[in-house]
Amino acid sequence: MDEQRDGAMIPDTDAEAALFDALAEELFSGVISDVLDGLGFRDQAMTADIRPVWTGAIVVGRAHTLLSSDVYHIPDDPYGMEIEAVDTVPRNGVVVAGTNGSTRTCLWGELLSTATRARGGRGVVLDGYTRDVRVIERMRFPAFATGMRPVDSKGRSTIVAIGQPVECGGVLVHPGDIVFGDVDGVVVIPKAVEGKAIRLAREKAQGETQMRAWLASGRSLREAFDHFGLL
Repeated sequence: MDEQRDGAMIPDTDAEAALFDALAEELFSGVISDVLDGLGFRDQAMTADIRPVWTGAIVVGRAHTLLSSDVYHIPDDPYGMEIEAVDTVPRNGVVVAGTNGSTRTCLWGELLSTATRARGGRGVVLDGYTRDVRVIERMRFPAFATGMRPVDSKGRSTIVAIGQPVECGGVLVHPGDIVFGDVDGVVVIPKAVEGKAIRLAREKAQGETQMRAWLASGRSLREAFDHFGLL
């Protein structure tokens, strides 16, 4: 449970971490997307070009947002905001980086992954490129990106905002939204409906498991659909 300190609610990060671990085992991005559709949030799935950079990666956590912009010079402190962005990742945070689909820069790599994990971060989702994929895969650090490129960000991009709403993969992501990504893609659960969305997604996942057993036993799709109301 959350606790109250100096008049403010402090999240129980241990309980939240356990919840996110459980959701990674129980749920799928498609189930969450369907539930959000039913709640009236029909544009919460990121574009299909944002993919896990290693097979089997699953990311679940709260969005820690940042925005980058392309540059064409090397500033005096080229990594200053990038360092701040990673050093402020909260426990259970997932870095969600909007780059406006830049193909010029490579925003992420192994050192940022290592620092994020050390702070209790749970992954990264980029609408841009990463590098150092062999090490990131060896770390089993959940990373989702539009591609890989070996270039450095210095002189190619700079972070211009941290902790503000950003568009990533066509979805407007607010700090604290729940991000869920697997092999089918990345969906974003708005904080205002997260409790209801999680409950309904779990119910739907359980129903689909039962329906799958019906279909595997030879019952028709029509019969199973009429009984479970799922597809």
